[in-house]
Amino acid sequence: MPSRVPPAAGRVPLLPLVAPAASLSAAEERRYSRQLALPSLGAVGQRRLKNAQVLCVGAGGLGSPVLMYLAAAGVGALGVVDDDLVDESNLQRQIIHGRGDVGRAKAESARDALAEVNPFVEVRAHRRRLDPSNAAALIEPYDLIVDASDNFATRYLINDACVFAGKPCVWGSILRFEGQAAVFWARHGPCYRCLHPAPPPPELVPTSGEAGVAGVACAAIGAIQAAEAIKLITGIGAPLIGSVLVFDALEMECRKLTVRKDPHCAVCGERPSVTGLIDYERFCGAPG
Repeated sequence: MPSRVPPAAGRVPLLPLVAPAASLSAAEERRYSRQLALPSLGAVGQRRLKNAQVLCVGAGGLGSPVLMYLAAAGVGALGVVDDDLVDESNLQRQIIHGRGDVGRAKAESARDALAEVNPFVEVRAHRRRLDPSNAAALIEPYDLIVDASDNFATRYLINDACVFAGKPCVWGSILRFEGQAAVFWARHGPCYRCLHPAPPPPELVPTSGEAGVAGVACAAIGAIQAAEAIKLITGIGAPLIGSVLVFDALEMECRKLTVRKDPHCAVCGERPSVTGLIDYERFCGAPG
């Protein structure tokens, strides 16, 4: 677990992850006028968003607000990876889908919803399961990855693929009314394995159907993930690198916990023992 040490004060923001696009059209300037008025973002930041490519793994409870806010903010290209179908039980929290989408592929439902949110954004629907055979190729075109998945095998896969590719991962997790968010970028801080070197036993990990999940908690953590992605793209603020933000909706409390880079980490440590993508279902003890 992360150590409960206050994060370092006054951290210097990272350089912007994305170069600015050449210009904004008059229609884009009208659409993004409230963002253009933000002193820390402005026209250059908006042009960086226009030039950015973000891959979101998961179009469910977390992926819904992440994708909608990034599309509304003007991220130029959004990739959506999900092989699942919309179920009626999803609609309580997966707000990117509607009643008419039940039975449709989530990646395609999300693509169509985002086209309504912002026609200036290119949306790429990847209707497939992220696995060791396709992960490297899927993330390669994108500047950063948002982990909006709901299982440990996919989280470890995303982390390792991002470490090997040198890309940042904006991570989020939800259980009942609580959630966590962080940025894992091995070039600048810890990775997910520094926080969780090994997965918990499968019998100790309840599914959302077993434990329940509050839609409002998904909205809060998803919005935080979107904010972290925007900060990384534009270089504004101090991202959650080396920190985990813990949110409790019932008590309405937030706190930050420090996570330090582990020199013995199996993936990003000084002598890594994992140097390629592995069988993550087997590693997590999950059924194949």
